[in-house]
Amino acid sequence: MATVATKTGIFRRPSAKTGLWSWITTVDHKRIGILYGYTAFAFFLAGGIEAFLIRLQLATPEGKVLDADLYNQMFTTHGVTMIFLVVMPMGAAFFNYLLPLMIGARDVAFPRLNALSYWVFLFGGLFLYSSWFLGGAPDGGWFGYAPLSTLGPDVLPGENRMDFYAIGLQILGIASIVASVNFIVTIINMRAPGMKLLRMPVFVWMTLVVNFLLLFAMPIIAVALFMMSFDRNFGTNFFNAASGGDPILWQHLFWLFGHPEVYILILPAMGIVSEVLPTFSKKPLFGYSAVVFSGIAIGFMGWGVWAHHMFTVGLGSVANQAFAVSTMFIAVPTGVKIFNWMATLVRGSIRLNTPMLFSIGFVAMFVIGGLSGVTHSIVPHDTQQQDTYYIVAHFHYVLFGGAIFGLFSGIYYWFPKAFGRMMNDRLGKLHFWLMFIGFNVTFGPFHILGLKGMPRRYYTYQADKGWNLWNMVATVGVFIIMASILVFMANWWISRRRGRRASADPWDGRTLEWTIPSPPPEYNFLEVPRVHHRDDFWHQKYSQDAKGRPVPVPVGAAPEHEADHDAGHNIHLPSPSYFPLIAAAGLPIMGYSLMYKWWVPLAIGLVVLLAGFYGWILEPAAEEEH
Repeated sequence: MATVATKTGIFRRPSAKTGLWSWITTVDHKRIGILYGYTAFAFFLAGGIEAFLIRLQLATPEGKVLDADLYNQMFTTHGVTMIFLVVMPMGAAFFNYLLPLMIGARDVAFPRLNALSYWVFLFGGLFLYSSWFLGGAPDGGWFGYAPLSTLGPDVLPGENRMDFYAIGLQILGIASIVASVNFIVTIINMRAPGMKLLRMPVFVWMTLVVNFLLLFAMPIIAVALFMMSFDRNFGTNFFNAASGGDPILWQHLFWLFGHPEVYILILPAMGIVSEVLPTFSKKPLFGYSAVVFSGIAIGFMGWGVWAHHMFTVGLGSVANQAFAVSTMFIAVPTGVKIFNWMATLVRGSIRLNTPMLFSIGFVAMFVIGGLSGVTHSIVPHDTQQQDTYYIVAHFHYVLFGGAIFGLFSGIYYWFPKAFGRMMNDRLGKLHFWLMFIGFNVTFGPFHILGLKGMPRRYYTYQADKGWNLWNMVATVGVFIIMASILVFMANWWISRRRGRRASADPWDGRTLEWTIPSPPPEYNFLEVPRVHHRDDFWHQKYSQDAKGRPVPVPVGAAPEHEADHDAGHNIHLPSPSYFPLIAAAGLPIMGYSLMYKWWVPLAIGLVVLLAGFYGWILEPAAEEEH
């Protein structure tokens, strides 16, 4: 234990904990963020391998790499992986690590609940992937359309593939809901003194919007998945048209969740870009309030556009036109963000470091994806595009060119803060250009293939269709993307071990996380900061001249963050706990038991779950006063 002097007295701070057990029992938000990040990246590699095999199968006509059954499993698992096991948890990794640092808090509101969310996510992902070894992976598409997804084991003997989908997504949904409650409470209740809502960083605002979306969207898909499970296993007929059910009901429920889900995936990247562009332009974000309120508007309007995924199912002209109009309108706040980002760059002192390149790449690729998305609001146009590779091109430009590029920008930007070392900028730029080129070579041709009539979800095609060239080009692009990921992994490995030591503020940042050491101490802030301005740290370092240009404040002249004198006498750090892990382990046991109708193991899983919660409740907080 090291003794530390503060403005309000002397106390001991806990020394860092090391070893595998410390990671298993951790409730530190920073470590949980790192665990989320590494786990999501592992699933990213798995999803990438699945995509690689899909493209090898389609590189030439009459491909023999995958048969029809394995292809269905592969593209279903790829979609589920990238959405539920990569982009969503990677956003959660940033939320976990950065949120308390950016609002001046020492941890999230409920640290053990935070640990539970990670372990539930991990077990949910492993549950889904165990299907590859237990009869086959889900094969009904990541969207799980009825009635294909509701044909249960009684119809297809031994066919439990979509049960893995239904139960696995339920487990992952629990992780998302408990995390969303935690982040919302943290933002509302734990901001540093003086940090009013409109002084919060944009990334924190996008975190708040995303977690409200999660809180209300996940129960919708949970209801749909329960209905699917009961149709498959207990003889109900929610989606069975022959018995009075309605398969279109599944589409309504799924897309009522699924379109807010699009913004759950993209808004974290928008928040990251809104922090990176001002830092590397050496300017405040242009139109901060407009960017914040447009993010809120996107979250609100996202609930009113779901049926544009259903223009071809026969809803009627009135419903189609209503959702066409709402789809056009939601492009407005998105456009506001884009123009504000561009205005931030104008006359800025721009540094094209790797985080900046990925953020600019995000804006460019997201614009292309957004424009192709607006074409879907035109009902006759959408009817032509429906279930073609034009749709595949659109959502990859939004979710890969958008979300993934934005997440990589955040990784390069906050790597020095998390690990205390700088990533190699030359390797980072090589990574960016390989990914940028490979991405466009892969997914650009999908627009052409779609307009030439190539349907999605087909495992092969004939040579006389005219699709040969662009499928081969797209497959070449996948090899370039793979090379870019190898460069990133090499950069990560080298930088973690031999990277240049990072100062507390290596990028000349604007927000509170740059005021503390890199990597941050376990307790984050020795003294709780008091915030006086938006971008408070920037205002400590710079003033403005008559033309509005930043002028450095002389050393020693900048006011320091004032301590919160109500909080300096002790630091409350909850003790590590293994009970969140035990509670989470009960869920997959129950999942397997429900799927195979093993009632004794179901009871065992329930006992494990309740034992974890019981121990958690009785466990003393052990908050030492240091």
